[in-house]
Amino acid sequence: MKIKLGVIFGGETVEHEVSIISAIQAINKIDQEKYEVVPIYITKDREWYTGAMLTDVEVYQDLDLIKKYATNVVLYCKNGSFVLQSKGLFKKIITDLDVVFPIVHGTNVEDGVLQGYLQTIGIPYVGSNVYASVVGQDKAYMRDIFKANDINCPNYIWFYDSDFKNNQEEIIKKIEKIGYPVIVKPATTGSSIGIGVAKDKDKLKEAIEEAINYDSKIVVEEMIPNLMEVNIAVLGNYEHQETSVIEEVLSKSSFLTYEEKYIGSSKVKGKLGAKMSAVKGSKGMASADRKIPADISDKMTKEVEELAVRVFKALGSSGNARIDMLIDTKAKKVYVNEINSIPGSLAFYLWDPKGKDYTELLDDMINIAIKDYKRRESKTHSFKTNILQGFAKNGLKGMKGKVQK
Repeated sequence: MKIKLGVIFGGETVEHEVSIISAIQAINKIDQEKYEVVPIYITKDREWYTGAMLTDVEVYQDLDLIKKYATNVVLYCKNGSFVLQSKGLFKKIITDLDVVFPIVHGTNVEDGVLQGYLQTIGIPYVGSNVYASVVGQDKAYMRDIFKANDINCPNYIWFYDSDFKNNQEEIIKKIEKIGYPVIVKPATTGSSIGIGVAKDKDKLKEAIEEAINYDSKIVVEEMIPNLMEVNIAVLGNYEHQETSVIEEVLSKSSFLTYEEKYIGSSKVKGKLGAKMSAVKGSKGMASADRKIPADISDKMTKEVEELAVRVFKALGSSGNARIDMLIDTKAKKVYVNEINSIPGSLAFYLWDPKGKDYTELLDDMINIAIKDYKRRESKTHSFKTNILQGFAKNGLKGMKGKVQK
């Protein structure tokens, strides 16, 4: 009997379309002999839909068609089973699910919000838990954890939008102690959305105001000189981890932009070049320019691998996460930039050179999720005793005269 796998994507996030690309890529590579895939699309206005049509990327050019022909559903636990039920006057169970695979990016979905709902109803799900998802999305919390664990990251400060409005000059003075140029980032967005570079005070103010359009919390950090950007993926959980090949990101800008990530020229150097050029349509993160493997020494390769595992464990990550790093090539110093709990295209292109194709990677991620679920269920989360039994009879006696009517 096949495992019923619900793949969730979309959501109210600025990375909505990126999520669709990543999810459909994965759906096309999931082992159809082992899994019965049920697509679950969350619209930008938070409605959930399912239907076979949702596996065709062409459908998303006209969202009204989805609302007309797909089935509007809710996911909940009913009599110990996890079901998708239609909404409306004549409700019916569309299907049940065994496990859920969130392939989502950004706020309201990747940041622990969706994971919290899934954990509340009790369904097994792929990827990091609520806590790791929260800190994996929030660049301020993330850096604070790095600092506490002696994990090297660029010098930074973070602040709220209200702090900047009320104490602008004080915050700018703190930033200028870091020294120009600096990178300004919304704390919880991904895909390089809202990020800017500032080389002087005027540009700094502009970059901060732009970032505030996307988030209430802002991170400003030093720009690493002699920069090489490298990425590596880690697969596993807190007990066991394995690392992918390391890629060198090729960018014409000061940082890898949204356009370079998702609307790039797909110039991929190395063994994956021919394979990537054969992929048609949107390629998600696979469209970014990169060199695989990265042109770094064996010693630095080992340093990046060990640092990636430390980051993965420090944040309590699970599944397949991509860790982005910055290297000062002159000083030969490695800095951790951030972790992506659910990376674009699930970073599948980093595993193929190690002999793990996309189908196997997806299967590994689902198996890790099931193991995590069994471990979570083995822990004590509630007590069978009910301290409220008899409370109405005995516990309210002392409250007589205190209850206001």
